[in-house]
Amino acid sequence: MLTQYDEFPVHQAPRPFSHIPSTDYSWDDGYYFGAFSARHKIFLLTGMRVNPNTDMIGGYAIIFVNGRQYNVRFSRCWRRLADTVIGPLSYRFTEPLKRIQLTLAENDSLLSFDLEWKGTIPAFEEQHHSAENRGRKTTDQTRYSQVGVVNGHIVFDGQRIDVTEEHWTGDRDHSWGLYAERPPLGPPKWLLPPKLAQGKQRAFRFWTPFRCGDYGGFYHFHETETGEQCSANDVFGSPFEGVIYNGWNETPTRLVSGTHQLQFRKNTRIIESGVIHLCDEHGGRWQHRFEIPMLPWIIQPMGYTPGSWKDGGTLHTYHGSEELAMEWDEIDASIQPFPYTPYPPQGGQVVTNADISDAFGLGVGGSLIHGIEYLASFTLVTPDGEEHRGQGHVECFIDGRYDPYGFK
Repeated sequence: MLTQYDEFPVHQAPRPFSHIPSTDYSWDDGYYFGAFSARHKIFLLTGMRVNPNTDMIGGYAIIFVNGRQYNVRFSRCWRRLADTVIGPLSYRFTEPLKRIQLTLAENDSLLSFDLEWKGTIPAFEEQHHSAENRGRKTTDQTRYSQVGVVNGHIVFDGQRIDVTEEHWTGDRDHSWGLYAERPPLGPPKWLLPPKLAQGKQRAFRFWTPFRCGDYGGFYHFHETETGEQCSANDVFGSPFEGVIYNGWNETPTRLVSGTHQLQFRKNTRIIESGVIHLCDEHGGRWQHRFEIPMLPWIIQPMGYTPGSWKDGGTLHTYHGSEELAMEWDEIDASIQPFPYTPYPPQGGQVVTNADISDAFGLGVGGSLIHGIEYLASFTLVTPDGEEHRGQGHVECFIDGRYDPYGFK
């Protein structure tokens, strides 16, 4: 089957783009976009993901305001329209890798928007993610991340919110390949031997794109339970990497190492503030201080995890319509941690905490949950002592024991 993408001389396999070099249900391709304002204390996010081997494309649009999280989810079969459109939700790439139009047309839910997302620095290609278990490749994925500004408007629950690049920052990522298991797709765990603990295990992830004045950048940490930064046989892999740009056309400054000092809300793993110390390839020392102005938003209603759709499925599964399935709900996340129960599965499938964890490659299953995705107000201190203020998106989760902060 040909698609519009086959018009261009960019093939890297001897088949049309609708055919991928894998039959694994975990092979997918898609986007996340964020638009957020510390001044307004609002975080809007949207994403789409294509799962070619189920012939599905799923998406979401979520707004988080004062602990109120409103979630809209979308799904349809993919090959009938090989395009970044799912009903009222559409993405248009005006200038690839720089300018993208994000639209959620007026619909029966409480949320719509029309936004131009514009990169202020080039996209950063992360180190290739690779992992295997018992001889089978379980992760084989490329991802790039980018920071920018956003202009346009949001309408939520009858209120129009004007979005201007003066106060709103955007971030995004695009990834494709094998990422993590996508339950409930795939064989039941009881049919397989248990996974092997191969190599050192990740316990800590800290990921952030940020914009501070003309500066923008990205970095992430991955550490073991003792705080060691090292390569791991999992969905993230790289111990540390990052880059800082001063404008679009300037030569990037590569970051080669970093350490962190985080403060948590008492008796929780919810971040309140932090200081990040960074070293660049020239020996320059940078400091990144941040404060968290609001509670984090919750990942479970995005649609990736089992029971995030009302029929118990995910954005990778079929929801009764080839043309468009659409639903919405709302959660109160104004007090965290809080009890969370996925929608019950259909067809006798049992959803476990491990299934929820596997869907993202992180330990977020359980009856009590809290967010791991934060809006942060940043101050960037350059090697010569200049301070530049701005904001960014922090993703931070700690799985199980983590000695540096005393988590058991």
